[in-house]
Amino acid sequence: MIKNALSMLRVIGNVEAVSYLALVLIAMPLKYFADMPLAVTYVGMIHGVLFVAYVAAIGLTLILRKISFKQAVLGLIASVLPFGPFVFDRYLHRQHQRDAVEQTQIS
Repeated sequence: MIKNALSMLRVIGNVEAVSYLALVLIAMPLKYFADMPLAVTYVGMIHGVLFVAYVAAIGLTLILRKISFKQAVLGLIASVLPFGPFVFDRYLHRQHQRDAVEQTQIS
């Protein structure tokens, strides 16, 4: 399913971004408008675990030299912005497609 560290980073990033949206768009309204504070407790905990996993995946991908230091910093900045991981995922996908094209042209 997940072939390498870069794929893992992209998958975790997208899942983390969806968990953030669920927290803000579903759990928070349930807490304040339907008096269901447990929604934020559970969704917030899941989002927190996924956030830590995303940051760890960025670190692992950097250590394995699948992304540059600049890309890792951009990923960390994206991790705290709404929709940031989605934008970062698209950036990584395009960047690595360009790298693959350059590799085939060199060969």
